[in-house]
Amino acid sequence: MGYLSVEKKWVFPLVISSLVCVFLLATSFNMGLVSSLHTINSIFSIFPSRLTSNGSSFVESKINQAPPLVPPPLPKFAYLISGSKGDVDKLWRTLHALYHPWNYYIVHLDLESPLDERWELTSRVANHTLFTKVGNVIVNNRSNMVTYRGPTMVANTLHACAILLKRFKDWDWFINLSASDYPLVTQDDLLDTFADLKRDLNFVEHTSDLGWKAAQRAMPLIIDPGLYQTTKSDVFAVGPKRNLPTAFKLFTGSAWMILSRAFVEYCIWGWDNLPRTLLMYYSNFVSSPEGYFQTVICNAPQFVPTVVNHDMHYISWDNPPQQHPHTLSVNDTADMIASDAPFARKFRTDDPVLDRIDLNLLRRKKGGFTPGGWCAGKPRCSRVGNRSKLRPSPGAQRILHPLPLEVEEDGGRIDKRQDYT
Repeated sequence: MGYLSVEKKWVFPLVISSLVCVFLLATSFNMGLVSSLHTINSIFSIFPSRLTSNGSSFVESKINQAPPLVPPPLPKFAYLISGSKGDVDKLWRTLHALYHPWNYYIVHLDLESPLDERWELTSRVANHTLFTKVGNVIVNNRSNMVTYRGPTMVANTLHACAILLKRFKDWDWFINLSASDYPLVTQDDLLDTFADLKRDLNFVEHTSDLGWKAAQRAMPLIIDPGLYQTTKSDVFAVGPKRNLPTAFKLFTGSAWMILSRAFVEYCIWGWDNLPRTLLMYYSNFVSSPEGYFQTVICNAPQFVPTVVNHDMHYISWDNPPQQHPHTLSVNDTADMIASDAPFARKFRTDDPVLDRIDLNLLRRKKGGFTPGGWCAGKPRCSRVGNRSKLRPSPGAQRILHPLPLEVEEDGGRIDKRQDYT
């Protein structure tokens, strides 16, 4: 009994001592292990080690790597192509040269065109496999009477704008052309170049220096019979003459322009009364298509900074200037290309210069579309592939010159928009 009591007396100190020994042993073992690992690492550090360095450098390179450049979204153009009597084939050719499934098109033959010509155009569009499948070509079957020097031409342009705003919600720029216009660059060129521009820019040739136009256009009062007759006749003057306006400043320029969607909405919706007021004023103005949009945009302070003083056209005028520009021919080819303009006018139906433009600038085959990145199928461009894929030609570099941007050394572009008014 005495032996057992003595043995129990020493059990508790023995257990405590054992635990302390185990703790000290474990601690010394861990310190030795760390020291050993440090020694091993120091030995191997004299060699290039992928195990010890690549992981950290990979993480660092991932952190320091610049995010990939995201290309700007492609813009969309909304075209008006208008014609008159005898222009069906000419308009059809211009439409094919301009066509791209990414854009929108409205075509119009005025009331001077015989009914069979208007039906012919409607039938061609309705029976065209690609046009009907894509659904981006509209015929304005509510034909308007259009007088070249009168306000009916402005009304026809506004009519087309209203239809395009109603039918399509995502276009960026409106471009008005006639059947006598023709492109000098591909649509891939134009889309690629305009992708780098601010969407609020308006390309409107303009000046406030009226010169002889003040007395011969602004002061006379005219009537456009196209407003109330179904047959075409020229504008005529009525008296007395009126004074130049003091409520706004008059501007004049080219009837051909590229307008931003924001400005088109401003003209059509008219939350400000200026577009309506000026439309009424220009209803009695000689050659109102050359002044209405210029005067609206240059008297609207919110749009003045968006104006680029260029109509993006090559137009050659006779000397002395006539009512209509010089009709272009093969002899004008070099000047057209040197102008860096994306469009030119005016051309005769199937003039040989158009064949030269198709061959050398557009790479377009007779009766076909201007090829681009969207083209698929056989024959070429008979089917739509990737409609947002672009294949710009050298023409994209030409049209950089009149645009408000410059190309940097690294290929990027800087907007250098200015107030051109």
